[in-house]
Amino acid sequence: MKLTETKLTGLKLIQFCNPTDNRGKFVKFYNETAFQVNNFDFDLKEAYYSVSKKGVIRGMHFQIPPMAHKKIVFTSNGKIKDVVLDIRKDSPTFGQTYSIQLTSTDNIAVFIPEGFAHGFLSLTDNTIVNYLQTSKHSHEHDQGILWSSFSFDWEVKNPIISKRDKLLKTFEDYVVSDIGW
Repeated sequence: MKLTETKLTGLKLIQFCNPTDNRGKFVKFYNETAFQVNNFDFDLKEAYYSVSKKGVIRGMHFQIPPMAHKKIVFTSNGKIKDVVLDIRKDSPTFGQTYSIQLTSTDNIAVFIPEGFAHGFLSLTDNTIVNYLQTSKHSHEHDQGILWSSFSFDWEVKNPIISKRDKLLKTFEDYVVSDIGW
């Protein structure tokens, strides 16, 4: 496992090892010992995945304290444009985004600390996005920011968006709220 810092403090890329042979490849995406050796604090509580059609945008989601969580996100099938928004109001990078294309062949994951909203655009049909989280889902603490309300070019026309995600508060509304960090 190799960790790489990004321009947003605390947000990291994780490169997994991927032994390959004539059968294909094997990817270990979580190893507690490797995380400890790298001083990487991640206490896994919940794991799940989503399957999306091409053109689907999911996000921008986060959970507020006391159920805030750290996430590790990666694809096991397909390709996405992964987007992370710094929503820590006291951060020097507040309101800034980081985006990376993740594919099922690159063995790269994004580590998302507390205080970031996360979403993605599916670039292929049947894209599988995996989520590892340090807290369980809490409907009461589940929040989001409208995907089109902050400075980011998704480079898509007429995306497929859930009813819930269409009704999320705007980034401007989040800024003036007492929610967050």
